[in-house]
Amino acid sequence: MSEIPAKATESEDPSGGAMARVAEEAAPADMWQSSPPGSIYDYIKVASFSLSSGGLIEQWSLRAEQLFGVPAGRAVGLDPIEAFVDPDLRSHGQRKMAEILDGREWTGVVPFRMPAAPDGSPGEEGMAEVYVMPTRTAEGDKAAVCIVVDVRTLRGMETDLAASQAIFGQSPFGFLLIDTELRVRRANSRFASIFGGVPDDHRGRGVHDYLPRAEADRVAATMRRVLETGDSVTDMHVTGFVPNSEERRHWSINLYRVHSGSGRPIGVAWLGTDITARREAAREAASARRNLALLNEAGARIGNSLDLETTARELLDVVVPGFCDLATVDLYQALLTGDEAPPKLADGSAELRRVAFASAVSDAPFGGSGERVELGAVHRFPFSSPCADALRTARPQRVPAEEGGLVQSTLAVPMVAHDTVVGIVQFARTKGSEPFGDRDRDLAVELAARAAVCIDNARLYRREHERALMLQRSLLPPGDPEASGLDIACRYLPGNAATEVGGDWFDVIELPGHRTALVVGDVMGRGLRAAVAMGELRTAVRTLALLDLEPAEVLSALDEIARGLGTPGGVQQATRAARQPRDADLSEVYLATCVYAVYDSVTRRCTFANAGHLPPVLVEPGEPALMLDVPPGMPLGVGGEPFEEVDVDLPEGALLALYTDGLVESRDHPLDEGLQAFVQALTDPSRPLEDVCDHVLNSLDTRHGEDDIALLMARVQGLPAESVGDWTLPREPRSVGRAREYARAQLLSWDLEPLVDTTELLVSELVTNALRYGEGEIRLRLLLDRTLVCEVWDAGLVQPRRRRARDTDEGGRGLQLVGLLSAAWGSRRTPRGKTVWFELPLPGADSPLTDPAEALLSLF
Repeated sequence: MSEIPAKATESEDPSGGAMARVAEEAAPADMWQSSPPGSIYDYIKVASFSLSSGGLIEQWSLRAEQLFGVPAGRAVGLDPIEAFVDPDLRSHGQRKMAEILDGREWTGVVPFRMPAAPDGSPGEEGMAEVYVMPTRTAEGDKAAVCIVVDVRTLRGMETDLAASQAIFGQSPFGFLLIDTELRVRRANSRFASIFGGVPDDHRGRGVHDYLPRAEADRVAATMRRVLETGDSVTDMHVTGFVPNSEERRHWSINLYRVHSGSGRPIGVAWLGTDITARREAAREAASARRNLALLNEAGARIGNSLDLETTARELLDVVVPGFCDLATVDLYQALLTGDEAPPKLADGSAELRRVAFASAVSDAPFGGSGERVELGAVHRFPFSSPCADALRTARPQRVPAEEGGLVQSTLAVPMVAHDTVVGIVQFARTKGSEPFGDRDRDLAVELAARAAVCIDNARLYRREHERALMLQRSLLPPGDPEASGLDIACRYLPGNAATEVGGDWFDVIELPGHRTALVVGDVMGRGLRAAVAMGELRTAVRTLALLDLEPAEVLSALDEIARGLGTPGGVQQATRAARQPRDADLSEVYLATCVYAVYDSVTRRCTFANAGHLPPVLVEPGEPALMLDVPPGMPLGVGGEPFEEVDVDLPEGALLALYTDGLVESRDHPLDEGLQAFVQALTDPSRPLEDVCDHVLNSLDTRHGEDDIALLMARVQGLPAESVGDWTLPREPRSVGRAREYARAQLLSWDLEPLVDTTELLVSELVTNALRYGEGEIRLRLLLDRTLVCEVWDAGLVQPRRRRARDTDEGGRGLQLVGLLSAAWGSRRTPRGKTVWFELPLPGADSPLTDPAEALLSLF
């Protein structure tokens, strides 16, 4: 309590103290105890002092010292009017002082100024509410007791109280004042509107009256910690329910300790905000961000491969466990076996194959709808199952959970690409995870659609790849090629399904005179376009080879053909366009490399011509492998440059290798390293050719799949001298008979008596034509290998031309007779004239011999 001067006397009691005694008896025992800290007087500044009969300060309390800043020793004996009142107001103050000392009470607001400080600086000004009560001293003199309150403090308290009331009563947040016993002392209207009743109804309640037990225990422990430490708690999330509602609500509460004016903790302030909607919005935002991140990841990871099964696994790698706990992918079996399009059965019961499965909780594939299906198994969904309905309607369906099973929520989502269902995906979440919602269903549809497009693209690519590969294989030599005087082995390895088919090709072409053309080429580019160009060039090579042109001439003609492939008008239009300056359309330019070699089994000489291709490799017996120095020339399709020829004599048993760049070059290995490794792999040419090919492919790091590989290997096995008959005949009529004699004798030595008559007749015709229409000496040569070949050489340049003789013509039937009796015949140019030849099958071969008599009769 505020101090009262000890010498001041109390007002007289008319009852002689009886009322005081009754009050003392009736009052509680603690009424007269000292008020504890925290009373109202801790907040307002109340001071007291007493005045003597002369109007001077007689007593000065400690509170007065604090209020006015003047110690008692200095204040006692001062005239309060002179000491604390402004000079302009002192006359008015003296009149009031006289009235007070005359025994009148007075209350009013008095401006005051504190005495000047010892350093001479003026004192502070203030306003004080003064209550003056007249008293008498022990001697009976009139005196006064003054109670002084600092008006500024009162005004501040009024403002703080109004502000506190406004904040507490008008706050949109729930506000509680909780005492040290964790009981509500005051609640605002907002809190009451949520939990029911009026604010006074909540007085005395605890947190257990509002929250579930576990949550209330947590909050109570937090409030005790705030009371003990004074550390405030911000944005503490609390979950509970409000009366008459089953909806779970979320609040964010702030807790801080409240102190009295003296600084003593008196409780905790609770400020709560309902964040249920914010939590829901945050959860939806987080779900949206997660879905967006999942879609971004799906766009980056799905479709990197052009393989159907790999694409399905990529989808599951994205969704498990980020979106679901288990997932399966089933694709139509017809789609996987290469049909043009998946079946469009109305009942959704076509065969499917389970191509992918992923699980974050179990390794056993789940059935989802019907019996369990193992990975890789072919199955059907029952007609009434949700999965069949999803396939039938192309809309997602929810699959009921199995009783007592691990899965609680399953979505069956059809995989739709370009309005075509290619399969179905099942997404499942196990018990303990949140069931699928509408947003999850939309996301599942989007993920399945993206994967379906990639799978459909892979299907279309695989179809094109298989067609191009089929076309390319159909254009390559069927079976194992055979050639006179050569042992042939070849390998062709197309690129894998992830890369488009290339334009690599090889060919082995039998030429007249037991000669063989070996061809290896590579069309630049990939895909069906390259395969078609390769087919056109291969056909052109075979056609040109049958014309028996020199290798350089073959490549020159091929160059013209390649330049015409990308021009609608063909070769002539390309030639005219090449002479005119224009911007090249690179998309229509066909370029190819090619090496063309012609091997003569009689002389064992091989003539090479190269159009920008890799050099051939030759391995002679007992010698290391070496790359032949063949001028590379320009690629086919460039034009404007001639091609050079190189003649190489091949020893018996030598090994010749022609190849494409896919064998010796890859992304990780430059061409030089690949060529060196290829040469080193040909260390033992004496092994069987098939084994040599396998050894080369196994030894080289071909990185197969990046490019096609074509490998053609030939071992030299020339015709032995006893299989060749060669004679030179003078240019005279007797040479015809002599040629028949030479032929008969040679055939008899070869035990080919069944061919004697036919050979004599045809040799006679060819030698006769050489005498009549040719020039220079005549040369007759018989070659025995898989067939019998007869050649007649002369220096004439005019090629024989077969014509149909009329019935009245005496001649002109010689070449017709040759064509009837022989298996094949023709002529070719030589450096010194021409050669006319015919070929007969050996006895016992598949082709029967033609009777010469019947052939002669058929001419007439």
